[in-house]
Amino acid sequence: MSRTWKEDVEAAVRAGERISDRHIVEQVRQAVLTQRLAPGTRLPEVALGEIFGVSRSVVRRALTRLAADHVVDQRPNQVSRVRAPSVEETRETFDARRLVEGEVAAQLAGRLSRDALTALQAEARAEAAAHERSDEPARIAHSLAIHHRLAELSPNRVLGAMLTDLVLRTSIVIALYKRPTLASCFLQGDHPRLLEALSSGDAEGARHAVVRHLESLEGLLDLGSRESVTDLKAIFGVAAAEP
Repeated sequence: MSRTWKEDVEAAVRAGERISDRHIVEQVRQAVLTQRLAPGTRLPEVALGEIFGVSRSVVRRALTRLAADHVVDQRPNQVSRVRAPSVEETRETFDARRLVEGEVAAQLAGRLSRDALTALQAEARAEAAAHERSDEPARIAHSLAIHHRLAELSPNRVLGAMLTDLVLRTSIVIALYKRPTLASCFLQGDHPRLLEALSSGDAEGARHAVVRHLESLEGLLDLGSRESVTDLKAIFGVAAAEP
């Protein structure tokens, strides 16, 4: 996105549009993926309602959708929080994704259309270009696009649906637990190697490329405990409409 979320909200307000729960879901998800919301951050309904200028019922719907997407935790009579998966859950999620995406890649090897392969290669080049210009949000978006597209193209629709869910869950874990000193999780050559195996019809090579990629990403995580105090207004800003 070329504009900040605040500019988008203000533009919507000026146009007479109402902020929806879908908009809040996207803003919170992006804040998590770009590491502006730490694991365990409290997301009070009243505070979010004031920030986005909507009722608590709209915020509640957004939080329910975020919980379904494994972005936040909701518990009875408690404030929602950004998810902080345990070490065990994180490892299990990566294990599951290696199995599922590895199989999807193996099944796709040699079966991609020229247009599909060209589009994937364009995403890989765009990811590398974003990394070169230090645009991490764009790099993340292009990286996610590659894996989401593989899920969409999966010959096995059940595996494809599972992969879509696992991509989101592992992406959130990476965003939450990437080592603080690491500017980017970019892994030079990983996606081109995967696409080369897919293009050449090397099923086991594609599976191995996926496994290697995910093992490298998992190795970048810092799963130690963290204590943080987060200012939601500083992250999301306050977009007020002129009376």
